[in-house]
Amino acid sequence: MYQFSRAIYRELAPHVMAPPHGAPAHANHAAVLHACEQVITRMATDRHYFARPARTLFCDIRNYFPMSAQKQVHHVVCRYVGYAEQFLAEHPHEGYAAVNGTPPQCRATTRKGAACQRVPLPHNGYCPSHQHLADTEDRALAAA
Repeated sequence: MYQFSRAIYRELAPHVMAPPHGAPAHANHAAVLHACEQVITRMATDRHYFARPARTLFCDIRNYFPMSAQKQVHHVVCRYVGYAEQFLAEHPHEGYAAVNGTPPQCRATTRKGAACQRVPLPHNGYCPSHQHLADTEDRALAAA
């Protein structure tokens, strides 16, 4: 998954502004790379609750670029986050395992209070046994 965050950084690195006087020379570059990696990691691990990853990343990094580069930064962020979303839609388990190192687990808990150990369905994060919990979530969101 980190190939997406690194691709964003590589394309935007020439446009990053110099840090303020007294700050380390690589501070802005490190902040941009860290923000890219945080968003991609959250997309892979918590994509059901991450509504607008491109907007979040752009808002996090736009202060490190001059006004003349803002349009290009937004375009690059939207393009690569779109690629990452497409990859996660096609390979949800591989994306999670690449970031976390373990396969994903169902979001539900068992009757004894332990976490369900089954592999979830890609579209909602619940295993087939706990599929009914996703339906009740949808109804609660619709009511709110």
